[in-house]
Amino acid sequence: MPKTINEPFKLGTGRNPMFTKPAQQDHTKDERSVCRKLVALFLLAALLYAIPASTQNIRLKTQYATITINNKGLITSVKRNASGKEYVPAGKPSAVMSLYSNKKYLLPVAAKMEKAGRMVLFYPNGSKATLLLEQKQSYLKFKLLALTERAQVDNIVWGPYNTTISKKIGDLIGVVRDDDFAIGMLGLDDNTTSGPPTDGDMSFMYYYIHSPDPKKYPLPSHLKEGQTFSIGGDGISDVAFYSQPEEYFRMNYGNGAKLEPAFGSSICMHSRNRNREQMIRFPYYPDHIDGKANSARYQLVTPANADYIGSAIALYACPDVLGLATIEQVVLAEGLPHPTIEGKWIKDPAAYRPDMAWWGPHDSLASYAQQLKITSVQDEGLGEYYPDRLEPWDGKRITLNGKRDIPVPQFGKRMQQQGIRYGLHTLCEFLQPGRNKDVAPVPSDSLAIMQRTVITKDISPEDTIITVADTAYFNEFGGWEGNHTNVLKIGKELIEYDGITRTAPYTFLKVKRGFHHTARGSYKAGTTIVKLQPNCYHGFAPDMNLQEEYAAFYGKWLADGGMDYIDFDGLESCMYQGHGQYSFKRFFRGLFDSYQRNGGQYLRVMGSAIQEGTWHYMSVCNVGGGDHMFSPVLNKWGIEGKDMRYVFESSYFPATFGIQNYQVDWSLYDAENLQAKSIGWDATYMLGLSQQTVEASAEKAAVFNGYRVWENARAAGVFTKAHKEKLKDLNYKFHLEQTGMRSFLLYPVKENRIRDMDYSATGTRAILQNIFDTQPLEFSIKMNMPKEVTVEGLKIATPGGEELVVNKTLSAGQHIIYKNGQFYIADRGRKLVELISADKQLKIGKGTGSFKISALGSGNDKVKMELVVPVMGKPEKI
Repeated sequence: MPKTINEPFKLGTGRNPMFTKPAQQDHTKDERSVCRKLVALFLLAALLYAIPASTQNIRLKTQYATITINNKGLITSVKRNASGKEYVPAGKPSAVMSLYSNKKYLLPVAAKMEKAGRMVLFYPNGSKATLLLEQKQSYLKFKLLALTERAQVDNIVWGPYNTTISKKIGDLIGVVRDDDFAIGMLGLDDNTTSGPPTDGDMSFMYYYIHSPDPKKYPLPSHLKEGQTFSIGGDGISDVAFYSQPEEYFRMNYGNGAKLEPAFGSSICMHSRNRNREQMIRFPYYPDHIDGKANSARYQLVTPANADYIGSAIALYACPDVLGLATIEQVVLAEGLPHPTIEGKWIKDPAAYRPDMAWWGPHDSLASYAQQLKITSVQDEGLGEYYPDRLEPWDGKRITLNGKRDIPVPQFGKRMQQQGIRYGLHTLCEFLQPGRNKDVAPVPSDSLAIMQRTVITKDISPEDTIITVADTAYFNEFGGWEGNHTNVLKIGKELIEYDGITRTAPYTFLKVKRGFHHTARGSYKAGTTIVKLQPNCYHGFAPDMNLQEEYAAFYGKWLADGGMDYIDFDGLESCMYQGHGQYSFKRFFRGLFDSYQRNGGQYLRVMGSAIQEGTWHYMSVCNVGGGDHMFSPVLNKWGIEGKDMRYVFESSYFPATFGIQNYQVDWSLYDAENLQAKSIGWDATYMLGLSQQTVEASAEKAAVFNGYRVWENARAAGVFTKAHKEKLKDLNYKFHLEQTGMRSFLLYPVKENRIRDMDYSATGTRAILQNIFDTQPLEFSIKMNMPKEVTVEGLKIATPGGEELVVNKTLSAGQHIIYKNGQFYIADRGRKLVELISADKQLKIGKGTGSFKISALGSGNDKVKMELVVPVMGKPEKI
């Protein structure tokens, strides 16, 4: 029987089958060859003597699962306690911890317990790893305490751990889930990061084939599970990345978990010895992507003070419904970052709230936020903020009463007093020439680099012939993001160049001295010269040391500015150093520490992407927007929204609709649908507002009231899982009325929406369905045509047989609306332009009916009409 962790292991007498007896020596060979083989045999014998021949299995148990490790240090079983179901694929055991040397895995060949809670793993290179194993109530903790013979060991790898689960692949944080169970791991220190070792310790986007429901979304014959494809477009446009609408095209964002079509999935983390300099080819791309706008480049990665000794993980296996709660238990018990808002962990769906993106003058910002019950605002209209430690506000000022004269810190503190978390859209660590004093005129010695060599001849300030000891990949243009920013740094001077000769003497081409207004200098042969790492906007990035200073800068900048919100666009600036997720973790830890030291409380963080290194810190990731994400009007997910939804949901992170700009012609049901679907999908978004747009909307009062009702219901937590499943239904919109502090009425709304109807004299007929009871008729017709076109009017035959006539000239964007017994022409914002008489209260009966719309005069093929006829069902008490 397997031993529990509290029982000691016993050594057996069997020989490890991995080692076989060497063949008899050939005595005709020279004596040196014989000596070498004798030495090898001696070392092999010593290794065999050091490795225990066999041991008994070890069993580790949590509240939900039992994990078995065999005498080779392999996990052979993960069983659910309640049912006994096995989650390790047959014949696919996993190393508790592997070593990674020269880009090859070394698996343990034996394991023994030295004393309670301590296991020693033995490896074929002679290394011995001492691990601490701890059984917690809901998870296991593995920690590396010591490792011998580590000169050639670059990384230690937790796993990869193979599982039979494959429905949801949480590639960001390393979790795999199905409807019943979840298996995942969390790094318990900053240097334990997601995925297997790769150059740059990152994984990049690509599509892979994986059906979320093989019955509902069967794969066509030309595709197979796990097949990979390039992201779409040209690699430049954010929207162009998302090109595959089918549900079985899944976007990969990370490598913490991976689909394994042959048996299920794998999860993995690793820890690197970062004290060593390394040359990498970055980024790590799958097939079909390299060679486009974003292409791999060689990069010299300078050391950071971090080692894999002390690396630790929490391994959990639990019912999927308890997955997030189990992660929170790990986070609290192990002292991981645990930001909260209003007493709730930011990862708890009960804490999910929409934000606001603001454009234009700020007079109504606070008023709108309070009316809508939105507490977090990003000032999108102030543009992108680029950091500069010496000039921290970049000339940005707030516009009130028609004057752009309020400093950001003064406005930020005013917002804090009104309960609003206010902040800016930043370009994280993009250090731009002309906007950052760490770049010019005196560049910092802590700018991130790509290559390093030395000059071979003295150079004076006037020289443009610069020869160096080797090419060191200086022939590659720009950085991995594909721009042609080629900038050298020597001393305190920046030098632009374009290429280098292929043969000695290696000489830079098209040299421009004193670039970005830096001072030309004189340099002796042997002086170091480096190529700087460029960002995608032709600026630069900090190295790990300067990044620490920027993390501290941002924390103080936010606190001084009265800002409790920040959007980090350009988060790839934490990748330029070549340290991957570790760099993200160091930056965000420094940011939060500085923010709290300077008096900040809760910091709401948005960003351009979610990574394992930012998962603990980021509240939301409301990137993209509009119909590319989700259309509240058409009730349809966009491709980008579909892709991100799968990625985020699988890793216990809120899905997003991106920025949803308030549209001047929204109906109440359009606005309510945004709220209903966000609650149903546990999604967040930023509501884009400007005073000009809102005040032009006739539905403003109704929309604001409806929005507030949904926020009251969200805060009250009245929606059950069954309610949320109903709200997800893309066939319906919903209307919500509040009847008490915690009581509401939920009405289903079914829209008949017919687009691109022809404007013709003979008329265009639209078939309608009312699945509910007979009710008052409501409809709108939107006139879509070029600005210069006008038409003479309309004749409308309603489902009840009535005829309505609009004998008025109509122009582009106008609406014809019948609502609450009123018939009228409205402008683009649905505001009343002119009333038209209607004889009686019109109704729409249950079942099938039809609308017919005809031109009063001649038709016009430049004109298209959109008819919307909503019908409402009986309410459900919530």
